[in-house]
Amino acid sequence: MTNEFVLEALTREFPDSILASSEPYGMLTIEVKKDDTKKIIHYLRDSSLEFNFLTDICGIHYPETPDKEIGVIYHLQNMMANFRLRLKAFMPRENAEIDSLTELFAGANWMERETYDFYGINFKGHPDLRPILNMDDLGYHPMLKEYRLEDGTRTDKNDSMFGR
Repeated sequence: MTNEFVLEALTREFPDSILASSEPYGMLTIEVKKDDTKKIIHYLRDSSLEFNFLTDICGIHYPETPDKEIGVIYHLQNMMANFRLRLKAFMPRENAEIDSLTELFAGANWMERETYDFYGINFKGHPDLRPILNMDDLGYHPMLKEYRLEDGTRTDKNDSMFGR
């Protein structure tokens, strides 16, 4: 199994869903339309490509890109061929919602809860989407880059201590 083979198979099956592809550090990375993500992952699992292991789901936040501000990244693996694949789906912040994969992979349950907890991404169809690591009443999603890293009112620190 090669990057070219997998990319060709996905492009043939979903010609309008593949937005971009690259191979950082040799790992095939494909950007897909968010509405087609579940169909593509279902195909990857049930086709002869046999991506039967969902390694990870995580979120990402690019505040400087309004139409692609929030993203969900999926890492899948074909255990027999020892081949890994990364899928990315981006969306605007106002519509940070994507289909849940809990029907396809039981392990997606906690990964989606964690991504929701830290990034505020709603997974449609998730059976129990609530915070998993943060307090229920936290009131914000800590991994969004919305808050200053340091308190500007502190007087016990000098920027020269930090090389600034």
